[in-house]
Amino acid sequence: MNAPAGALEKLGPAMLARLPAGIAGPAYDRAKLQPGMAHIGVGAFHRCHQAEYTDDLLARHFDRWGVVGINVRPPNLSKTLGSQGSLYTRLIREDQRVEARVIGSIVSVVDSQESAEPALDALATSDIDVVTLTVTEKGYCHRPSSGELDLDHPDIVHDMANPGAPRSVPGILVEALDKRRKTHGRPVTLLSCDNIQANGKVLANVVRSLAARRDNGLIDWIADNATFPSAMVDRIAPATSTVDIETVERRFGYRDDAVAVGEPFRQWVIEEKFAGRFPRWDLVGASFVNDVTPFEHLKMRVLNGAQTTLCYLGVLAGLEHTSDAIANPLLAAFVRRMLVEETLPTLMPVPGVSPEAYVEQSLARLRNTAIRHRNHQVATDGSQKIVQRLLNPIRESLQAGRDITLLSVSAAGWMAYLIKASARFGAKWEVSDPCADRVAELAERTGRDVRALTEGILSIETIFEPELAANGKFRRGVSEGLEGLLSDDPIEFIRGICARQAC
Repeated sequence: MNAPAGALEKLGPAMLARLPAGIAGPAYDRAKLQPGMAHIGVGAFHRCHQAEYTDDLLARHFDRWGVVGINVRPPNLSKTLGSQGSLYTRLIREDQRVEARVIGSIVSVVDSQESAEPALDALATSDIDVVTLTVTEKGYCHRPSSGELDLDHPDIVHDMANPGAPRSVPGILVEALDKRRKTHGRPVTLLSCDNIQANGKVLANVVRSLAARRDNGLIDWIADNATFPSAMVDRIAPATSTVDIETVERRFGYRDDAVAVGEPFRQWVIEEKFAGRFPRWDLVGASFVNDVTPFEHLKMRVLNGAQTTLCYLGVLAGLEHTSDAIANPLLAAFVRRMLVEETLPTLMPVPGVSPEAYVEQSLARLRNTAIRHRNHQVATDGSQKIVQRLLNPIRESLQAGRDITLLSVSAAGWMAYLIKASARFGAKWEVSDPCADRVAELAERTGRDVRALTEGILSIETIFEPELAANGKFRRGVSEGLEGLLSDDPIEFIRGICARQAC
């Protein structure tokens, strides 16, 4: 159907045969595509990463690997992807370059925000052999310090009392697995694609812990019929903005409410541990390996560690985007020195990769001015991220007797970011972090007593293991960093640290 006069036509299946010049479409007969996998958490990252890899695979080796997209948290897919026949435009942006492509690997979408039932129906069907997830770190309802299920999490408490009507992602997966067991019994691979160290082990922990509380044989069935590979995923894909949607309208002349934007770089390393049929993503650039750990340490501690450091110090410096923060010579020097001197010694060897070259490549990626990654977006749920990005390398460095000065300042940056969001410190910005309320209450009680603030935050055992929290060197480094970053001139404090560390 043609668009009304004066209105832009909306992207949909009817447009595939007549896409504008310069836009590639699915290189396969999408009408013949059948579902074979499901994905929970269809945000910008999935649409720029796993869905694109799958689109590439379908073009090279067509098979039953259409993706059923499921959202159990906002936004509703039916208003965006669903209204476009599950099609969307993936933009690659690098400085002034823009490359567009329509991705067709998602065959249907399921909104399950109001009730778990739609998600359960999709996940339990015998058509689905693989379930992938990008639900953010907090979606696993785990304790970041240990990777274990948080039995005190409100959604887990609810799901243990109401297993047939789950709210949490682990609860939904456990109920779906039970439905599979009771109906067709087909094996399934559950593949985490979130930035969590040993994400497959964490997913297995939370699912098995919850399943073990059912006295019906489910835990044994899972042991025999489900696998939980770990994976390392990498592509910077910020939240879609109105500018991105307008770019498609202006350059290509159609409307797309589900645009996804990413950088040129992409990487996917997957532990080869599948329960049954699986997509051969290795044919289109992914790597299947026996052990993901060296790859995930490299990415999380270097690229993600740099992002975390720059987002907090960037906000404290009044800078909006990661690219703005890395463009600041002082912050760039700080983060490079931190990575080279303190982070790299904690890494395992990665075959064929120079750690120093990887640092420079990562910093170059963050300088991409076309990727408008807001520092506040990167800072979201920081309490779920800093363990693998900052605290694990800090702990290993302490055990080896190495310096942790700059990493401690970075960890203090997370603390200062939450403290300055509290009413006691003027509520300088809004934050989204599971620890925000607890830090705000602490700030209200202690005011600007840096020692009391440090003591109180380090007592959060879901984030800080007691042994690390008790380490005198770490406590002094964090306390000094917090005092400087809460001062009237945090950048001058960073300047002093850099002068002392010869950044």
